[in-house]
Amino acid sequence: MKKHTLMFDSLLTALAPAIWGSTYLITTELLPPGRPLLAAVLRALPAGLILLAIGRKLPAGAWWWRALVLGVLNIGAFFYFLFVAAYHLPGGVAALVMSIQPMIVLLLGLGLLGERIRPAQVLACLVGALGIGLLVLKPAARLDGIGILAGLAGATCMAAGIVLTKRWGRPEGVSVLNFTGWQLVVGGAVLVPVAVLTEGMPPALTGANWLGFAYLGIVGALFAYMVWFRGIQRLPALTVSFLSFASPLMAALLGFVFLGQSFSLTQMLGAGAVIAAVVIVQPRRPAAPPLRAVAPNGRLAKAPAK
Repeated sequence: MKKHTLMFDSLLTALAPAIWGSTYLITTELLPPGRPLLAAVLRALPAGLILLAIGRKLPAGAWWWRALVLGVLNIGAFFYFLFVAAYHLPGGVAALVMSIQPMIVLLLGLGLLGERIRPAQVLACLVGALGIGLLVLKPAARLDGIGILAGLAGATCMAAGIVLTKRWGRPEGVSVLNFTGWQLVVGGAVLVPVAVLTEGMPPALTGANWLGFAYLGIVGALFAYMVWFRGIQRLPALTVSFLSFASPLMAALLGFVFLGQSFSLTQMLGAGAVIAAVVIVQPRRPAAPPLRAVAPNGRLAKAPAK
């Protein structure tokens, strides 16, 4: 992979978590309070149905259950835990808790992808977590047990989703658009009955609520996840995981611009440490070719003859 291509893929993939960094602001300022499941459903399901209508292709063979697993991990469960954490914790604290994700990717990658753990990668995890702590934690930060557990669960779901997406690849002849649509529909659909049973019917929504949901669905789900899954296919799993650190960076920046929050020298040092962690895990040599497409029977498709 050429260096300029690698840089472009990394920057484009980082755009997805940068967009997700706005979730905390949108949740607290535009969405109805105490409705994490409603937020998760309306973020995922409409966007997924739009992509399915455009792509007009359903899973086949083993990809029915694989799409179910990936949809729950990458979308359904992750969205739910993300919104619970956002409602119970300040955005910075939630981001700090979820910074454990790269370490989980390291451990899962060791078992599922056969990737060995290098000292530089462990160092990057520690530097990244320290950087996020300096960036987002404040002396008066409010801690909440439910929010912390939700953040840890969300980090685990996303880490598992990244590794399994990398391991399974993408079915032969299926576009990123279709692949994203499957997962958004599954993730949203599995949450519908849970939302109705636990939160009841949705309240009357205001114009601000609709605006928030539209942004999270179109920009935060439809567009961002297409970019994210493209990146997982083209970049190493750990590199993708570290690019998710763009989320707390964006959350801190938006808090400074729109909520009048401070951005001190300590936070600047934290931002620098986060960027350093991302640089540490960038591949230093051309990466292995992207995973080959997977045929409907679950086997790797044959490489084209040269």
